[in-house]
Amino acid sequence: MRLQQAESSGGAALADQITMPEAKTTRAEFTKQSSNLPFGQSVPFKSISGPTYVTGQLLVQQIAYALSDKIFSYSPETFDLDVAVKDWAATQEKNIHGYPTKVLPLQTRSGAGAFALGYIFSKDFDLNKRHIPQSLLAPSLSLRHLRSALDQLALLYGVASPFVAHVAAADYVADAGLVAEYGTALQLSEELGLGLVSSGSAYEAQHMSLFATLMAKVLPTIHLYDGVRTSRETLRVIDVLSEVGIAEVFNKVSKTAETLNKRLDSAGKVVELLQAFNEELGTDYEPFEYVGHDAAETVVVIFGSIEVQLAKQVVSKLAADGVKIGAVTVRVYRPFVEEAFIKALPISVQKVDVLGQVANEIAVADASVQSVLYTDVLAAVSFSTKWASTPLVTDVKYPASQVFTPSSFTTAISQSVSKTSVEPIVQLPQLETAQQYIFWDTDDSVALFAPTVVGSLLSRDSINNVYLNESHDNLVQGGVVRTDLRTSKKTIDAPYPVEQADAILVAEEKLLKEVAASKSVKNGGTLVLRLPNFKDEEVEKRISTTIRKDIQARNIALYILDTASSPAYESDANAARLLLELAFLKVAQPDMKHDVLERLATLEANPSTLEECIDALGKCLKQFEVPESWAETVDDAPQSLPQTLNTNSFASFDKNETEQDVQLSNWVSAAKGLVFKEAYATERALRPDQTARTFTIHVKENRRLTPTTYDRNIFHIEFDLGNSGLTYKIGEALGIHAENDPELVREFIESYALNADDLVQVPSRDNAAIFETRTVYQSLVQNIDIFGKPPKRFYEGLAEFATDELEKKQLARLGTQEGAEEFKRRTEEDTLTFADVLEEFKSAHPNFPDLVRLVGPLKRREYSIASAQAVTPNAVALMIVVVDWVDTKGRTRYGQATRYLSGLPVGAAVTASVKPSVMKLPTRDDAPLIMAGLGTGLAPFRAFVQYRAMQKAQGKQIGAILLYLGSRHQREEYLYGEEWEAYLDAGVITLLGAAFSRDQPSKIYIQDRMRQTMADVVQAYIRDEGSFYLCGPTWPVPDVTDVLMEAIATEARGAGRKVDAKKEIDRLKEDGRYVLEVY
Repeated sequence: MRLQQAESSGGAALADQITMPEAKTTRAEFTKQSSNLPFGQSVPFKSISGPTYVTGQLLVQQIAYALSDKIFSYSPETFDLDVAVKDWAATQEKNIHGYPTKVLPLQTRSGAGAFALGYIFSKDFDLNKRHIPQSLLAPSLSLRHLRSALDQLALLYGVASPFVAHVAAADYVADAGLVAEYGTALQLSEELGLGLVSSGSAYEAQHMSLFATLMAKVLPTIHLYDGVRTSRETLRVIDVLSEVGIAEVFNKVSKTAETLNKRLDSAGKVVELLQAFNEELGTDYEPFEYVGHDAAETVVVIFGSIEVQLAKQVVSKLAADGVKIGAVTVRVYRPFVEEAFIKALPISVQKVDVLGQVANEIAVADASVQSVLYTDVLAAVSFSTKWASTPLVTDVKYPASQVFTPSSFTTAISQSVSKTSVEPIVQLPQLETAQQYIFWDTDDSVALFAPTVVGSLLSRDSINNVYLNESHDNLVQGGVVRTDLRTSKKTIDAPYPVEQADAILVAEEKLLKEVAASKSVKNGGTLVLRLPNFKDEEVEKRISTTIRKDIQARNIALYILDTASSPAYESDANAARLLLELAFLKVAQPDMKHDVLERLATLEANPSTLEECIDALGKCLKQFEVPESWAETVDDAPQSLPQTLNTNSFASFDKNETEQDVQLSNWVSAAKGLVFKEAYATERALRPDQTARTFTIHVKENRRLTPTTYDRNIFHIEFDLGNSGLTYKIGEALGIHAENDPELVREFIESYALNADDLVQVPSRDNAAIFETRTVYQSLVQNIDIFGKPPKRFYEGLAEFATDELEKKQLARLGTQEGAEEFKRRTEEDTLTFADVLEEFKSAHPNFPDLVRLVGPLKRREYSIASAQAVTPNAVALMIVVVDWVDTKGRTRYGQATRYLSGLPVGAAVTASVKPSVMKLPTRDDAPLIMAGLGTGLAPFRAFVQYRAMQKAQGKQIGAILLYLGSRHQREEYLYGEEWEAYLDAGVITLLGAAFSRDQPSKIYIQDRMRQTMADVVQAYIRDEGSFYLCGPTWPVPDVTDVLMEAIATEARGAGRKVDAKKEIDRLKEDGRYVLEVY
């Protein structure tokens, strides 16, 4: 029972607030401020009264604003827990105490809550306000950070203002998205001695918010409610208290609170306070409320919002059908009034099942984990003398990620009903008269707000009760939105997903591959699919077999909306949205009168556009005749798609990320950032611009392996790891974060007229949230690839800065297909750099921040590691060839990273990171290795051989090692030759096949050496199940693969069997026994 107020026009008032442009020739853009507001629209504080459309969260905010001195808000950005109170505070709306409530948005972090404590216990606090409540708005995910403050508050509560925390049960779980998590609040209230009251539905949100604030006069109180769905659903509440009504109830019941018997404990005071609250409102709220069979043998105990409503509805239906089951719903959890709980249980009960929430599926499976609610129920029942034989108490756990629907809830409690078969899907009486609809769309669709507009339209009929809820999954198709819409002549409480929809509209074709669109349509219902450019003969290509079979089997009416049938509407996004709304209304509400559609015109368009859309609808919307053959269709790949979303956001994904501006500043700005780190959010880190974890290592050895007279500079460089913490595995690569040549940088700074010491704050291109402060000189040395090759987009961007018209045209041309040949010449023959282009086009002179945006960042260069850390624990080695060439102007050019590394002296510090690789040793130590390396491609094989040599020295059995190496000349390029010979003599390397291509008249390559030793390859690779590795340039891959295929065929012939060598190579690839690392 609830206090009923007189009916008024309030039901349509909200829809009337939507304003449209005065000019009738332009279309209106329907916008939503927040899903936490009714139909997404803001609501004036004074207008909340009587029968009106609200959300549970709006009512919570109304109570908090009306009664509080200050509101401390810890709402994450898209949660919008404070969206209404911030608007009211901005417009200076007054609370019941005669002044505007101050709203303080705060961040959830370590130490959260200290600000509120500081205010409440400040020496400057106005003692005349000590009786006025202080309120907090927060999601349950913030409670762990607020624990310390709440603990201090509870200890000092005797000298504090009344304090109530309105907590929306909402937390984020990586694999489930946003979940209504209650456990943290329940645990916290028990451990800290806080009061805890819950709202079972949005209808109760206002009353329970008010009662929790009154209860705060006894002890600090948490008001907990579902923050994911229940509190965000738009619905019509008949008995909403106005500001005046709130003031009357609060002041009268507050007097009762002041006269409570001081000898009573907190539980006794709360019971008396609740009784006074009921008397004032004419309600019958209890700490624990029972529904179900009068002689129930099994009783389920439930806490929550959706859970409580489903318990009341499902259990009532089962009990009406004769099942001896009942349910006790928890309204006041703390203090836990045992007498009231025992009183709520019937004398006939034999088993009490506690439907208790736990953190996750692991906790559900872990027998040692108990739900918080279970321990209280077990203690109360165990110590009670009400029954001759104490009922059995069991913990029926469910994870916080569980989203209950009538069918899933029935399944969850069916195990509690002994010797009774429960139908999985229960037809709830209150839904029998409701019309239920589902809209599926992507979050960038022009029709995204169509369900809200339709809901707002239907709400204008005062005999209608409209319910609207939307959920977002931003991880599917870049953002998917499901909107549930219910209408009913009666008030219903259904804060759970629609399962049996009268009609479903899918506004985006690609969603048919992501969701089971037809499964939620009731038998004989309607499915509307928006399929532009639809042709009857393509239906089986565009609608899956699963959906087609379901449509035919359950007699679902199929409608196709082809907006492309009228090109004007396909090109006009706003008209297309109106067309979709009209299509839905025609199918779902075929008897809707024209004057109601004119109201839609008021919301969405001008009347002339409406008439055009209505005329076009006959052409665009057609019912598709479902053939009987669909029932016989064989589904080769049955789909198992979800019917609901994993809600992981409360708002659409913002796909338009703004790029941070690069700023030039001086040393003063840097000093401020270093001294006032917290205020400027400054962090000091090693190369924070790099997303990979980086380490500082130092050059231990840098020696050239080829003669100085030789035209190729191949060098061995070894680094001392020191205490850097860098670790690596065999076969991995070392990423070198090389720097530009300082001398070339100084030349560029001078030619470009820059100040080397100016500071520049640059957002990292790998992570825009990270800023790094450098001098201009440092940024050009460490960050900006100013001597790299410019892509086409650089020329396009640079053209915008050219002041000379000829240069502007030339630059613009280089960025188009017309200039493709010249661009190719510049890139491949002239090998021009960014700096060269800027020197060439003098009039194109962007300032330094713009230049940073145009030129890409320096990328790390990766080199195969030529050492095994198990052998050299404090060192890492590389083998590198210096890349150099002569350009068309006769200038010697160098590869940026190899030049940097070749010139490093011993002791020089280098920034490095580690990258995983496909080059891994077999799991078996005795598995043979067949390795082929060209030039510096031998690097990882040096690590392999080092490791196998160590294993052999330890007495382990190692497999055969066949090493094939290739280079041009033995005298100049027998890289690590002495080491290979030593390993051969020691019996580590079984076969050494060296191919020096230019040391004899006819060239010899590694594939030739492999053929010459075919018997060894067959034995090691095929018979002994070895692994083959190739590292180096790509050109020998086909020839080497041919040799391996010959080996496979040779072994097969010898064994007298047939084999497809190519397929065998593919199998070896999958097994990790044919590994290429080529470049």
